[in-house]
Amino acid sequence: MKQFKWVAIAAAVALIGCSTSVSRLSDDGKSDEIIFPDIAKQAWIKEGIFPNIENLRKVAPGMTKDQLYALFGPPHFREGLGKVREWDYIFNFRNDGGNGVETCQYKVVFAPDMRVRSVHWKPESCANRLQQPGIPTQTVIEKQIISEPMRIRLAGDGLFEFDKYDLADLLPGGMEKLNQVAADLLAAGEIEQIKIVGHTDRLGTEAYNRRLSLNRANTIRQYLISKGIPADRIKASGAGESMPLVECKQKKRDAALIRCLQPNRRFEIEAWMAPKQ
Repeated sequence: MKQFKWVAIAAAVALIGCSTSVSRLSDDGKSDEIIFPDIAKQAWIKEGIFPNIENLRKVAPGMTKDQLYALFGPPHFREGLGKVREWDYIFNFRNDGGNGVETCQYKVVFAPDMRVRSVHWKPESCANRLQQPGIPTQTVIEKQIISEPMRIRLAGDGLFEFDKYDLADLLPGGMEKLNQVAADLLAAGEIEQIKIVGHTDRLGTEAYNRRLSLNRANTIRQYLISKGIPADRIKASGAGESMPLVECKQKKRDAALIRCLQPNRRFEIEAWMAPKQ
């Protein structure tokens, strides 16, 4: 009797939310940053399970945690109690012909109302395991977002004229770089979301640098929109001097210091694409 009681308690704890909330999740899903936990360091069922494929195909938006628990049991990673908004699993699949086993990570993201909103695979190709012979692969969750965004880093030097940020202040070389970025993004597939973050060096006041980085990021956003990227898919922000890549000890503002700080003057672009059907 006591053993049954402890099993029931353990199951209840799992239902509340023993998972690893490592992602950054928004309420609307548009600003989610999906991160998978480390199996070796964070999983409590490191060997994972062999899931029922038919159960995987049943997962759909709006499902409750109880319904998901009935399909796969408790998540395989621990975090704590409360309204945990992501459950992580480790799924094993046997390869055709008995040629080994593929291990995949499977993340379920819940909306603020604790109902299933999206699922994510690592690697993304694991989603093909749900394919039925003779039937095209269908997305189990509407508008799945790939686990890793496409990342582009642009050096700030050579994009704009000194101390300026308008479209008219873009240098010819800067336009060429942005044209290539736009072409790469449009060729990558259907764009779900793009984030542009501007960064500066530490020269100047903190307020000035944050304003300059934001203005320049907004200008890049405008330029990409002019090249055919939907405006509602692009967000721009300015981090100013707050996230340097290098630290330079020189105090005198001279050519050597400006060269040393060059890596900090940059733009970070992340793009999430809808999975190809």
